[in-house]
Amino acid sequence: MIKHIFPTRVWTFGDRAADRLCQKQPLQIGLAERNTTGFEANDSVILDYGAEMCGGVRILTYRAADVAVRIRFGESLGECCSELGGVTNATNDHSLRDFTVRLQNYSDMTFGDTGFRFVRLDFSERVEIKCIVAKNQMLERPAQYRYEGEDQDVRAIYDAAKRTIDLCASSGYVWDGVKRDRLVWIGDMAPEVIALTTLYGCLACIERSLDFVKHQTPLPGWMNGMPAYSMWWIIILSEYYDRTRAEAFVKRQLPYLSALIRQMDAHIDPNGGLQYPSYFVDWPTHGRADEQMGVRAINIIAMKRAIVLLRAFGRDTSLAEELLSRLLKVEITVHSSKQVLALKHVATGLSERDREMLVAGGARGMSTFMSYYILKAVASFDRNAAIRMMKEYYGAMLDKGATTFWEDFDLSWCEGSARIDAFAHDGEKDIHGDCGAFCYQGFRHSLCHGWSAGVIGFMKEENL
Repeated sequence: MIKHIFPTRVWTFGDRAADRLCQKQPLQIGLAERNTTGFEANDSVILDYGAEMCGGVRILTYRAADVAVRIRFGESLGECCSELGGVTNATNDHSLRDFTVRLQNYSDMTFGDTGFRFVRLDFSERVEIKCIVAKNQMLERPAQYRYEGEDQDVRAIYDAAKRTIDLCASSGYVWDGVKRDRLVWIGDMAPEVIALTTLYGCLACIERSLDFVKHQTPLPGWMNGMPAYSMWWIIILSEYYDRTRAEAFVKRQLPYLSALIRQMDAHIDPNGGLQYPSYFVDWPTHGRADEQMGVRAINIIAMKRAIVLLRAFGRDTSLAEELLSRLLKVEITVHSSKQVLALKHVATGLSERDREMLVAGGARGMSTFMSYYILKAVASFDRNAAIRMMKEYYGAMLDKGATTFWEDFDLSWCEGSARIDAFAHDGEKDIHGDCGAFCYQGFRHSLCHGWSAGVIGFMKEENL
């Protein structure tokens, strides 16, 4: 559903007032407008729409003689004032968020399609504008699960997680992020499917996305170019069936599932050694000691899920059982990664040492992508500790102004950093532009990433 949202706050550069832009007006331009806001050459204005949006801005212009206007969208206040490239890594990747357009007399035009909360406009000549409203696209349907408790911290986490996934599922497919990546990354969909099915049950966008990646990946290809993501496809398919009993959809996937298991046979040797062309769990573990053990855990989970799924439809499970037997010959040993410990919990269970590592440092070492699995692993032996970790981790993002949850987050980023809805003062970090890592450094970092919403499943399953 598309809604038009008026800004809640306005900043201007210079003495010019633009508060009128926050006042609701009819979204129709006329020949005799009286409540307009004028801007002169070299004026700039920043608009805050109060929460993350997916879409663009609709500008109702009263007077403009073919005037060039630069528009910059930002998920944070700093991002909408950034220049492309440079040390803060502002980009136009996947969706344009920094470009120049031309405004005309008596016009009503929409510009942009990206993820944003803030918009900055820089004017080259005089214009008179009636309204600049966000055009927000969001999944809207009755939720089967709502947080009904009285804990305001939990409620705030639920609301932001729900907004995150509702934005990322608004296009007809399940996107990774509304600014970037507007792609169907199948491994990343695992916590997204948990969130969406918890909220809504069966959804066409989930089935469409699972089919899309399957059709994009004729065997012997690996989904999104990664063997672990083909394993995640099996896990998601089983998870979706468990949560929705969508028999007709799942039955159509079984030939591909069986062929994928046969393909994996060539990459697991008789002693359980892995011979895959690449290994990937998530960015914080990439290239580190725990990565291959994490993929082993994912492979074990996928085989267990495949066996259950094949049995449910009366199909042969012998090869999947043989592969599982081989995989279990090698013990999963974890050095430090909470993500891989969480996967081990699902795959084979935890030792006492594993449990100690999971809770060490509280939410430090958490991952937005793997938060559901980490929290469930901790809750299996200490429910209260899991709830504390959830509040500490997600609450810290909210304390920094988040209205949706991020691609990644490290508690250390909070130290000496400004909120995303304020300008950083001297000596303060910009938590968006100055933080991040790997492929999401600086302003390229997505502040609305669907994989961070898996916490919704944790909330329901733990009866919060």
